[in-house]
This record gives sequence, structure tokens and C-alpha cells, in this order.
Amino acid sequence: MRAVIVREPGAPESMVLTDLPLPVPGPGEVLVRVQAAGVNRPDLMQRKGLYPPPPGASPLLGLEIAGEVVGTGPDAADWPAIGTPVCALANGGGYAEYCAVPAGQCLPWPDGFDAIRAAALPETFFTVWSNLVMTAHVAAGETVLIHGGAGGIGTAAIQTVRALGAVPYVTVGSADKATLCRKLGAEAAIDYREEDFVARIDALTGRRGVDVVLDVIGGPYLDRNLRCLAPGGRLVIIALQGGAKAQEVGVGRILTRHLTVAGTTLRPRDGAYKARVAKGLRGTLWPKLSDGTIAPLIHATFPLAEVVEAHKLMESGSHSGKIVLDLR
Repeated sequence: MRAVIVREPGAPESMVLTDLPLPVPGPGEVLVRVQAAGVNRPDLMQRKGLYPPPPGASPLLGLEIAGEVVGTGPDAADWPAIGTPVCALANGGGYAEYCAVPAGQCLPWPDGFDAIRAAALPETFFTVWSNLVMTAHVAAGETVLIHGGAGGIGTAAIQTVRALGAVPYVTVGSADKATLCRKLGAEAAIDYREEDFVARIDALTGRRGVDVVLDVIGGPYLDRNLRCLAPGGRLVIIALQGGAKAQEVGVGRILTRHLTVAGTTLRPRDGAYKARVAKGLRGTLWPKLSDGTIAPLIHATFPLAEVVEAHKLMESGSHSGKIVLDLR
């Protein structure tokens, strides 16, 4: 099969396309002929040598795929059967023509979806569901601040928050991205380059603050995120795009306002946890994807041979929504 390898950690140009043996599905896994694969920031970090795969995972890049099941390993579940079109959260190996994935991490293509749109779902919606529902327990009527609102995670989070009956606010880096997020359902979009998002959230919520903050920036935003939270609020940190170090943090606020701070990463979670996420998605958000109530936002597609350009686009930060590799 054709697959992307990283010759040595570093720039996008370190990735090359080569021929590798097909993966062999292990116990409880299925083999998928990949038709499309999503590009995500963890892929960029792994390429740079900053995010090694967990033990037992494929060393190849790629955490979400869509394609057709063409084989099963020992003790695989009855579903998905050979011939089934699926999208899946992979533990690695998505940048290839074939990928072995746990059966419990597979989901059907929503009605009317092709491989490109289906491949844009797993990493973002698994991440959003895991953090907003299973970690932060967002409830109807609550308010949620989403940083990076125009990215793949952000655009999925806006729609998920609305689907849960809650109210999303977002931060973005341009007026165009603000307009996009409002069209997707954001109650307000705050341009962090032009406004102080803490002051804006204060004004938007009548000085109460939001119930939940979903953060991808990390250290530099920690104190400001805490100042955005209402009493009993929850901060969930899922990435460190701004760095891991925080300075001058008002920790006392956590105590006096009864705040919760959680940090999560999805890839090292075990298969049973990821299967629970898949079950929640299939019962709640997948019908809304099928009827068009919510939809993935796709910014660009690239053939597998142009994976370098796909990574450069993601690193530029100029995209809105998902970047997908087309292997059809």
C-alpha cells in the first residue's frame, strides 16, 4: 500500500510517500480500505517529534479515516461487516491506503455523506463529545466559551453545544472567521486580536461568566479562562497551542468560585472509553448529521501525494474547518 512516513522529525517536507506492507488487523479490529483521511494538529505535533504514539499504536500519521471494511481480525464484533462503509477514529495509520482500527471506534457514514465528509467527523466529534459531554457535562441552558472557533474542533463544538441546548461563544482571529462562526450558531464571536475576551464575556453574560470553557491554547490563557468562568464553572484544556507555561494565575479564584479545571487527551484513552464516545455520538449527533441539522465544515482537500501542502496550510492557521486527504 501507499503510505506517508516521516523520514525524521521536523518540517512538512520530512513527510514522503512510500510503499509499505498492509497492516494486519488484531483482535477486535477491522481493516479499512481508506478513501479519505482527516488532517489534525496532533499529526503536526507527531511529525515534529512532539507527540509520540502510545504503546501499540501505529507509528504512521493519521487519526481519522473513512472507507470500506475489507477484513476483520480475531474476535471482531458483528458490526461493521466486510463491505460496510465506515468512518473511524484511528489510533494512528490513517495516512495510508489501508488502516487497522478497533471495531468499537467505527461509525457508519451519516445519510448522504461521501468519504470526504465522513472523514471530517471522527477526530473532531469524538474530541468534542468526550470533553463537552463526558468531561464538562454541558447541560441545556448553560453557556460555553470555545477558543479557536473556526477550526475543525471549534466548528464541531459550536454545533454540538447548540444541539445540547446550550449557548456557544467563541474566540477567533479575524472578522471573516467571526462571521462564519455566527452562521454556524455562535451567539457571539470575539476577535481576540481586537478585543479582550474576558471583558467581552463579562459583558455578554451580565458579569456572571460562562459555565464551561473549552481551551486549545493552554498556559497563556489559564488565568483569563478562570476569570471567564461563572461560579461552579468548568475549564477543560485539550491542547497547548500557546504553550504549557502559565504565569500570574489567580489560583484563589478556583477555590472561592468552586471551579473545576480538567486536562484531557483522547489518543491515549483505552478502546473501551473510545467505544463509549462512539456510542454516544451514534445515538445523539449522528441522526442530526443525517438530517442536515449539523454538518462538518471542510476547508480544503488534497490528494495523499500533496500531504506536505496540507500540513503547511494547517500550520498557517488560515483555514476554517477541516483539511482532508483524498485517497479515492
